[in-house]
Amino acid sequence: MLSFPNIDPIAFEIGPLAVRWYGLMYLAGFACVYFYLCRASKHKRLDISCEAAGDLLFAGVLGVVLGGRLGYVLFYNFAYYVHHPLEVLHIWEGGMSFHGGLLGVVVAVVLFCRKRGYAIGPIADALVTAACFGLFFGRIGNFINAELWGRVTDVPWSMVFPSGGSLPRHPSQLYQAVCEGPLLFTILTLARRYIHATWSVFYTFIAAYALFRFVLEFYREPDAHLGLVTAGLSMGQLLSIPMFCIGCAGVWVLNRKSIEKA
Repeated sequence: MLSFPNIDPIAFEIGPLAVRWYGLMYLAGFACVYFYLCRASKHKRLDISCEAAGDLLFAGVLGVVLGGRLGYVLFYNFAYYVHHPLEVLHIWEGGMSFHGGLLGVVVAVVLFCRKRGYAIGPIADALVTAACFGLFFGRIGNFINAELWGRVTDVPWSMVFPSGGSLPRHPSQLYQAVCEGPLLFTILTLARRYIHATWSVFYTFIAAYALFRFVLEFYREPDAHLGLVTAGLSMGQLLSIPMFCIGCAGVWVLNRKSIEKA
């Protein structure tokens, strides 16, 4: 069993202002997304300027926050928020859904592209690749905060988390950081290199993320107020099933069209 590093969640303080590692992780993720989009623009893989990339990132952040919060309310704790509607606005108390955030970003990007006259496909392909940086740093933030820990286990690398009781658990945040970050980035880079059709990277992301999320949920402790929803599956797994099907269908259709053109 390994010792949890027990990092102080506050990175530093400036007078009365406490800057938390969690916020710095999100900031690092957003910065990496911005620089990736600018780099794609300079290498002509993306037909937008760095200034427009900044506007796109801002729209995406709004989509993540609004969609992620709404998704959490609807999918994970609807009964509670029906009776406490004003607390929907209490984002600082936690409670975000990746699947809701993804839908929020899709809506934000579609509106952004239609307003600016950009083709949606190339931007979607670049944005999901850049999102791997944000996902990686977000999971590292979860680990530092000692939240979203894994299920009880006796593997040699298990850890006892401060808020997870006295039993050792999977460091599932690190599993997700590796799979949703560098591993997923590598898969998308290969998809861009070998599957040249527009939207191929986007649909590969949808399928690959859903697969990783479904598998890794077996190592992650389910939400305490939900538990396992049905058939021994968590809410995250149930939401990932249609996501995986959509991603696979998209990749299959694009490959079929490419074969027919050839």
